Amino acid sequence: MRCSESSCTRTYTPVPALHRRRPAIARDGSLKPQHNRVTRMKVGFIGLGAMGHSMAGHLADKGLLAVVGNRTQSKAEAFALARSVVAANSPAAYADCDAVMLCVSMDADVLENVAMLVAAMKPGSVVVDHSTVSVQTARTAKAMLAERGIGFLDAPVSGGVEGARNGKLSIMVGGEASDLEKARAALEAYALRITHMGASGAGQATKAVNQVLVAGINEAVCEGLALGEKLGLEADKLLPTLMSGAAGNWFLDKRGATMMRDEFVPGFKCAHLLKDLRIVRAMANEVGVRANVIEQALADYAELVEQGRGDEDTSALISLKRGG
Repeated sequence: MRCSESSCTRTYTPVPALHRRRPAIARDGSLKPQHNRVTRMKVGFIGLGAMGHSMAGHLADKGLLAVVGNRTQSKAEAFALARSVVAANSPAAYADCDAVMLCVSMDADVLENVAMLVAAMKPGSVVVDHSTVSVQTARTAKAMLAERGIGFLDAPVSGGVEGARNGKLSIMVGGEASDLEKARAALEAYALRITHMGASGAGQATKAVNQVLVAGINEAVCEGLALGEKLGLEADKLLPTLMSGAAGNWFLDKRGATMMRDEFVPGFKCAHLLKDLRIVRAMANEVGVRANVIEQALADYAELVEQGRGDEDTSALISLKRGG
């Protein structure tokens, strides 16, 4: 703990979840001698993509990771070998997990994995979905798992590949508070902030808001930097000047220099943001919000995907903003 005259800041490292064994009772009703034995939380992780690979790695670093799964089995096996965990080759691999985290691409992928886990996981365990999907998909997944007494949290993340790599993601959670407490120690392995937003679906609703802001910032930064180029401004002077004022933001800081060098290694892929924006548009239309930013970003990222640039970073948008 560090204290000054005006403040006192306490720092700590989250402790991995430990489940104490129930006291052993002798036939006469007395407690048997205990040896303070504890069992460590067992976590599974499905989806070892750009984000999931790092997130699973943090769980392994904390000694919580037990099993991994991935659509490409060889990727799961390579990760498992490197981290001394199990690569799932059947649903039974998740039977002993206290929590299983998902980080996949599409709504259908979430529901497919949930259907698999319903048959495998034990009552009282919890599934945590870090994917970006619709509110309805989150609620459907929760209902499917509830039939077997398994909890569900929709817990999309924000912070990008860098946030996943550094263990500093913002996690927005929908679901039961009791299920969040079960999963909290695992989430703390890669979270900067964990916020319980409300009931099932509230996490995905929050991520929808997040993606509107992301898309709007992308539009503004790419358009502004394209204008700066056309006006003959030097990138090494322009970028730090903008970052030091009111225009400073995460996207400009992390992607400004690379996009001006035409380097578009993801990051966050154009195709994935396009998928998210389609989900967001449906939600905006349902509640009657004027969605100018969403519509512009949808049109621009659809054009990039049509050009075959769906796997490039979202900063590739500057290519359109430069015009002819």
